[in-house]
Amino acid sequence: MNFFMRNVKVLKQAWAVAAVGAWLASPALGGPPQQARARMVDEALREAGITDPRVLQTMAVTPRHLFVPLRLRQKAYFDMALPIGHGQTISPPFVVAYMTEQLQPQPADRILEIGTGSGYQAAILSRLVRDVYTIEIVEALGHRAARTLKRLGLSNVHVRIGDGFEGWPEFAPFDKIIVTCSPQEVPQPLIDQLREGGLMVVPVGERYQQTLYLFTKMQGQLSEQRLMPTLFVPMTGLAERQRDPDLEPSAPAVVNGGFEQWTGQPQPRPVGWHYARQFRPAQNAPDAPEGKAYITFANQDAGRFSQALQGMALDGREVPEVTLSARVRGVNIQAGPHTDQRPGLIIVFYDERRATIGLAGLGPWQGTFAWQHHGARIPVPLAAREAIVRVGLFGGTGQLSVDAVVMAATAP
Repeated sequence: MNFFMRNVKVLKQAWAVAAVGAWLASPALGGPPQQARARMVDEALREAGITDPRVLQTMAVTPRHLFVPLRLRQKAYFDMALPIGHGQTISPPFVVAYMTEQLQPQPADRILEIGTGSGYQAAILSRLVRDVYTIEIVEALGHRAARTLKRLGLSNVHVRIGDGFEGWPEFAPFDKIIVTCSPQEVPQPLIDQLREGGLMVVPVGERYQQTLYLFTKMQGQLSEQRLMPTLFVPMTGLAERQRDPDLEPSAPAVVNGGFEQWTGQPQPRPVGWHYARQFRPAQNAPDAPEGKAYITFANQDAGRFSQALQGMALDGREVPEVTLSARVRGVNIQAGPHTDQRPGLIIVFYDERRATIGLAGLGPWQGTFAWQHHGARIPVPLAAREAIVRVGLFGGTGQLSVDAVVMAATAP
């Protein structure tokens, strides 16, 4: 029995903090909110590639802790998603900053946001543009966000309760549109309401495999630019009713577990894996144990996260057990300073409320070693409805190369 399976009870709480949809950028962010925000901007945004000075300054002054539930405010300035109720989340700060930067906000812009959620993305945009029109389908969330935005004096944000699929035609056309939930296809009303030459940032795809796109409207059509793999909550309402079930996965499995597929420029990112940090691709690699590619996580600063993750549906009523395996190689690997920072390959299980209910996996790995095969049979909690597979150094140091990650339901 491996380390993670022996220590599920001990590690559950620690891993839950790091696994609610993203990665931790640093082990602790104490002190006043201003200091926490400054550290968040330096470590989670600037070092990760955000360069627009207006975006960085806005992220540094906007109080994210006011947009999360009181019980989670001590985690507000970690670079991680946090639940806000009703099955929804507030996106990690890097994702908010990245989408904002891609939108190229200008002071005279009128922006439409689909998916108000907590109101944090709208608050960021409000300091950069003339007006933000934001739509939330969950009434309770919309009213809460409106109260928070009003309390902050952001009078140029206009909140509407409704189905974002239909947009807000009364105030169209919009210079820019940002969608913070994922449809299978871009809704036609949003295309119609974007001005000619305008930009739209939207994650498109099935529930657990999405790509963030930057679209430009040209002669009434959208010209696309693929940005990176991502993971958002699905767009509900009419978009949900129009989903093609044949495009959704029928069984839990890791996508691109061999890291053969990469997308994006200037830094390629592994297809199917989200929020990848501190990594480099090995393509056309003669030393790959399987295929022609693999991924290497590398970190020199103990406590700084280096990892990638992938979400999937996993129903414990239908899948009582899965097998998990991978090939790994290590160079001078050492664990990080905290319990949840041991390099490995982890499955985190979530119930229907997206609360963490368990974890298990392979590892931890340490030291220097040649390519090795590791595998285990892992029981799935009966209450599980979703899972996230995470792989990397998790705040440890050294180099961890990974290939041939496979997860499959165990045959009865």
